[in-house]
Amino acid sequence: MAEATNNHAIGRRKESVCRVYLKPGSGKWDVNGRTLGDYFPRPTLVSSIQQPFTATDTLGRFDVRARIDGGGVSGQAGALRLAVARALVRLDEGYRRKLRDLGLLTRDARAVERKKPGRPKARKRFQFSKR
Repeated sequence: MAEATNNHAIGRRKESVCRVYLKPGSGKWDVNGRTLGDYFPRPTLVSSIQQPFTATDTLGRFDVRARIDGGGVSGQAGALRLAVARALVRLDEGYRRKLRDLGLLTRDARAVERKKPGRPKARKRFQFSKR
C-alpha cells in the first residue's frame, strides 16, 4: 500500500466504518472485493453513494477502492458516501463548497436509541390495563 495519503478518507454512519482510497482512473469500484452494484443491490443506495461524484462532475474520473466494516446495508452506504466526499475534498479543496451545500460532508449522527429498563424497547411500553 504505497499510495499517497491525501487520497484516503474515512466515513462513518451508525455502526459502519468505511475507508476509501481514490486514484485517477476510469471509474472502477472495488467495495470489499466486489463491484458497487454487486455489493449494494438497491439502485437508490448506489445513486446516493455516487452523489459526491455527480455533484462535483467527476463521475467516472476516479477508481474507488473501499473497505467497509460493521453495520447494515444502509449504514454502510452512508459511510461510503461520506468517505468518498471527504476523499474528494482532500484531492481538491475547491469541491468543499459544493459538497458542503448539499450536506455531503456532514456526518449523520443518528444512531439506535438504547433500550430502557422495564420496557420492551427504547420507547415502547407494555399494554396498560386499568383493571
